[in-house]
Amino acid sequence: MNKSRWGIAALACLLAAHVQAEAPAQAVAETPVVASAAGAETIFAGGFERAPNILFVIMDDVGIDQMASFGYGGIDPPPMPSIDAIADGGLRFRNTWAMPECSPSRVVALTGRYPLRHNVNQAIGENDLANSHMSPYEVSAPKLLREAGYESAMFGKFHLGGPENNPHGNGLAGALGFDRFEGWTGGLPESIDSTAGGIIDDGEGKGPYSCGFIPDTARDPVNGADQGACYTQTGAGGVTCSSISGNNAFGDSPGLQCLTQGGILVPDASCQASAPANLAWNRENAHYVSPMTRNHDGVVDEPDLLDPAGRGYRATIEVDTAISWINARAGSAQPWMATVSFSNGHTPFQTPPGALLPSGAAAQLGADCLNPINQRRLFDAMVEAMDTEFGRLLVETGLASAKPGGGVSYDPAASNTLIVILGDNGSFSPTVKVPFDLERAKGSAYQTGVWVPLTVSGARVAAPGRNVEHMVNVADLYRLFGEAAGINVDAAVPRIVDGASMLPYLSSPAQPAIRMTNFTEGALNLQANGARNGPCVIGGQCTHTPMSKSICEDNGGKWWGVGANTDDPEIIAGDLEHCWQVNQAIYHADPPNYETNKLAMGAYTYRAVRNEHFKLVRNDWMEYDITSDDGVEKESEELYHVNQLLPPLLSLDREGTDLLEDGKLTTIEAINYVRLYDTFEAMLASRANCQGDGNDDGRIDQADIDNYHATTAGGYAGSSWYDANLDGVTDADDLAIIEARLGTTCWTVSP
Repeated sequence: MNKSRWGIAALACLLAAHVQAEAPAQAVAETPVVASAAGAETIFAGGFERAPNILFVIMDDVGIDQMASFGYGGIDPPPMPSIDAIADGGLRFRNTWAMPECSPSRVVALTGRYPLRHNVNQAIGENDLANSHMSPYEVSAPKLLREAGYESAMFGKFHLGGPENNPHGNGLAGALGFDRFEGWTGGLPESIDSTAGGIIDDGEGKGPYSCGFIPDTARDPVNGADQGACYTQTGAGGVTCSSISGNNAFGDSPGLQCLTQGGILVPDASCQASAPANLAWNRENAHYVSPMTRNHDGVVDEPDLLDPAGRGYRATIEVDTAISWINARAGSAQPWMATVSFSNGHTPFQTPPGALLPSGAAAQLGADCLNPINQRRLFDAMVEAMDTEFGRLLVETGLASAKPGGGVSYDPAASNTLIVILGDNGSFSPTVKVPFDLERAKGSAYQTGVWVPLTVSGARVAAPGRNVEHMVNVADLYRLFGEAAGINVDAAVPRIVDGASMLPYLSSPAQPAIRMTNFTEGALNLQANGARNGPCVIGGQCTHTPMSKSICEDNGGKWWGVGANTDDPEIIAGDLEHCWQVNQAIYHADPPNYETNKLAMGAYTYRAVRNEHFKLVRNDWMEYDITSDDGVEKESEELYHVNQLLPPLLSLDREGTDLLEDGKLTTIEAINYVRLYDTFEAMLASRANCQGDGNDDGRIDQADIDNYHATTAGGYAGSSWYDANLDGVTDADDLAIIEARLGTTCWTVSP
């Protein structure tokens, strides 16, 4: 609903002035406070001889609604005994906000800065300009920690930028300060290969295989196979073969066993001297086959689908690479930070190896990975598989010991390692657990989209096992990393840092709230000449969030953008640029039934701010107007009462609970609305529009000219942070803008 906020704001101001003195203190937001902890004298108190190692673990699309250890998880939560053990041995931050999507959350955690400062507004896609990739000019967490002598590495899903539209390509991790990266630059797993490696191309007419492998005959009597020849790459251009017969002890079919080994199963066949010519080694297969990038000290091994390193279950590869790097540092006096960025449980939902499902969930998984009921089971299984691999990471690096029956035994005082586990955004709608709101999930600024689990554990945590109910933001992790290393973050980072301190919560169970308000935002990323991702229709709503046709379809959607499947009777027109044009096409096809058939429009800007009790949400979108036959801008503003209590007392920002709906507010609601409104406006006003300041240091000077020339040296002319006019190329026009604005001061950081 499009509401005018001005009348309500004026009324609220009058009410606020009248009742300011009688308003209960706990119901009124104070002026936002962002505190800084002391430096080394705080963290090294208590006998610690050096800064801690840091293990930063990111779960993909795992919102707080999934977490039994946080009090939620629905009727049948996914088992996470290893993560639960870390939560029990540390702090559960039960009131944490992330950004609504993965790339922004990750950039915010590694820079301490909200998207309005760096334009990484949504999940980064291949058409997004470098201006919406994480910038190498940022003082990233690895660069910050380097000042305290740390080595830093990242394993798994990157999704911070590149390889497309980026001067650094697959080497961006090194430019961001990581000494080592092993994983997937583009981030997202590609679609499931329904040919199972080209098998349905052999003329037998079997398949397709919606899970990417050949199931057993018990699950699929028509297309299944109970034995076959498994061909795998050797990494030197050769192929080996082994015979597999029957399911293994964990219930995996020969097809899944072979895929887990990185191979392709030829069903009901024996090994031959040469692999069949039809095997499709060049096809990605979701969580099992994807080209892995290695970046060691700036030396990049470009990804190759024939490389065995990228063939196998992603969660296993992510943990294997992390274990190797961490164990190589055993006994070193140099501290390290390892970021393990899991791909689980992001779509596509795909069957994990049964060995990673000690609960026995493998027996409940069907052969159809497109079935909605099976997809919910698959997601839970993927989360369990991630937890199992996380437990192995802890055990094989000596941070915990294996516990009989599953999970780990964890003693936080036994190592000098700070363990941080974060969900990158809320859960994807089809996986949301009751009583959370699947209609307002990932990709929105509502609670189910941004409320995430966060746990911090280690020897520095006093009174482990506590819940912290105070507001925390993923931006605050940046300060935690720096302050844990004894760094004065404000002195070390000459730019706006939005993160508040978290360190006092670790040392003091009685620590009062540090952050008085919280903020989250999502929007469209920058594309050349104002373009955007094409329209994708999912569940009665049109959205610009999916970056491509394949990602739209992997998430159960219909793509109406460029390349749309116009043979699909549900798609009236193709090659559309805007969601409102989908409704326009629906109207022109059947005007009398338009009101019944029209779609809801997903927001392209979605922001929220909250205090202890109330939350203000703003959404912007474009709506099709029948009268003008054009798109018109719309904005909504909504006020909710929210809390993080356990069901049935949990209060979410659900449809029908907007306090502004009828324009009538109580005095307390009015006061909180005004405070949140002012906080919102102040936050947006702090955003600097500084065209030409490619290194984002707040001024346009000779350094920008030098950086422009360094970027274009060697003939590079593609997208970069010095593409000042956002046309997708870095050229003389951009240099002219920089030169014309020399001497401009965009923002300053108070001393």
